[in-house]
Amino acid sequence: MDIRTRQGLLNALSGKVGKRMDTLLIPLELLCCISRTEFSDKKAYIRWQKRQLNMLAEGLVNHPAVGFGESGRKTSEFRILLAKIEESEAFPPSTGEVQRTESLKSLRDIAIPLAERPARGDLTGEVCHWADGYHLNVRLYEKLLVSVFDVLDEGKLTEEVEEILELLKSTWRVLGITETIHYTCYAWILFRQYVITSEQGILRHAIDQLKKIPLKEQRGPQERLHLKSLHVRVDGEEGSRDVSFLQSFLSPIQKWADKQLGDYHLNFAEGSMVMEDIVTVAMIVRRLLLEESDIPVQSSTVSDRDQIELYISSSVKNSFARILQAVDKSDTIGEHPLALLAEEVKKLLKKDSTMFMPILCRRHPHATIVSASLLHKFYGNKLKPFVDSAEHLTEDVVSVFPAADNLEQYILDLIKSACEGENVEIHFRKLNPYQIESVSGTVVMRWINSQLGRIVGWVERTLQQELWDPISPQQRHGSSIVEVYRIVEESLYHSPRTTGVAVMILPYKMAFNPLGIYKTVDQFFGIKVPMRLTELNALFRGIDNAFQVYANHIVDNLASKDDLIPPLPVLTRYRREAGIKAFVKKELFDSRLPDQR
Repeated sequence: MDIRTRQGLLNALSGKVGKRMDTLLIPLELLCCISRTEFSDKKAYIRWQKRQLNMLAEGLVNHPAVGFGESGRKTSEFRILLAKIEESEAFPPSTGEVQRTESLKSLRDIAIPLAERPARGDLTGEVCHWADGYHLNVRLYEKLLVSVFDVLDEGKLTEEVEEILELLKSTWRVLGITETIHYTCYAWILFRQYVITSEQGILRHAIDQLKKIPLKEQRGPQERLHLKSLHVRVDGEEGSRDVSFLQSFLSPIQKWADKQLGDYHLNFAEGSMVMEDIVTVAMIVRRLLLEESDIPVQSSTVSDRDQIELYISSSVKNSFARILQAVDKSDTIGEHPLALLAEEVKKLLKKDSTMFMPILCRRHPHATIVSASLLHKFYGNKLKPFVDSAEHLTEDVVSVFPAADNLEQYILDLIKSACEGENVEIHFRKLNPYQIESVSGTVVMRWINSQLGRIVGWVERTLQQELWDPISPQQRHGSSIVEVYRIVEESLYHSPRTTGVAVMILPYKMAFNPLGIYKTVDQFFGIKVPMRLTELNALFRGIDNAFQVYANHIVDNLASKDDLIPPLPVLTRYRREAGIKAFVKKELFDSRLPDQR
């Protein structure tokens, strides 16, 4: 077929000295110069002939670059002649060849004047307008541009890409291609190839071509008028609408990029380098389309920062929905779903701030704040019913409150670090706080009051049940003091959280059995829910009160010292200390060193 086409074009140029190739009506010349005998298969010849006739109809009748004006009658004759040429194949060879020859001659008389109509300042015969009508010319140019890809590897450009592009420039006059049309078509071809192959190198080439598309003020007046005349009707969900040349090519790119960036957590989970290029594509295409729009008021309503916020909002919403769905389906035995959700949201924030936000912050300085604030809001909406219903210190409260408070603190730290010296309070005021510390403080205070009530009841029972004979040689002290030492050793000194508490209670440990108190203190410090200093003060005020009640009872039942020491003899002179020492057991000498003691 290639040899046949080359030979046909050479035959068409023979005898036409000075005739340029771009002034030939190529499909018509091929039909006249290539005969049926050059094909071994009749069906192949019929298909080839049909393709040439269709090309003539597309270029000269269906999508002409120049309007018909007074030549409207010729178009109907043109279609009749095309039909006669097709019918000639059904006749006997002799009759069919005659009809075909006559029809081709008449077709030339009509087609040449149609193709040489002047346009855009051209002189008659200077340009052959057979394939420069939109959309035919663009579709043909797309097919030519596809040759820049390597046949063996569609994800790479061929090594001769520069030579091919230079060669394709020779078709601009035939196809009516301008610089803007070229860069737009080339960018579209490259971007479409990236979507097919996912090769980032192709995407980078597409970005380079998008950057080369001239803006309106960079185009000449003739090119601006030409591009303004190119329109296509597109059928969509909202009905059909007219779009310009640039809109027809760039809108699909923008739609695809917006869809990818609208869920960047999912689409770019493996790496952020591609995401950076897609953001660049989206911003360039958006700028070109906004300039192309005829309504500047609407185009200025959404800035690049607003568009980035839309991407963040959409992607964060989708990611949170997926996390919520995963938590609902997971086996959460031993851990409340809200606690697990808080952990997953924190993981998402960490990934967001390290992988995606550095890219988006180049276009929107507060991208991190937008993302963190949205997740704070979404989790807060799920947490609020639980917080409102929390009245007692249950296992669920102990599980959820610390996780929620930890998440909120991480979000606040993230926002603070992203402010970079700005007034962080402005962003904090926009958040709706979880109020975990306040609610958990109330819940813990109820628990403390309940525990203290039990301790007071235990103290009263201890006072009633204590039996001790002070002069018994077998029981030289109250039985509760043994429990005191054991509980102090096991419950306090062995617990790093309550070492300070043991020191505070140590003065009382000789007084009575504090089993309930030490257990309460250990439980209190084992509670990980956020709380204020008020709860701790209330606990120790209650414990101190219990100690005072018990100690006062012991002191009130002690005999007076005067009752234990005999009265002083009359007129006896002696030192008071000597009298007291008579009743004190002599202290034994301890030979151990101070450190051993």
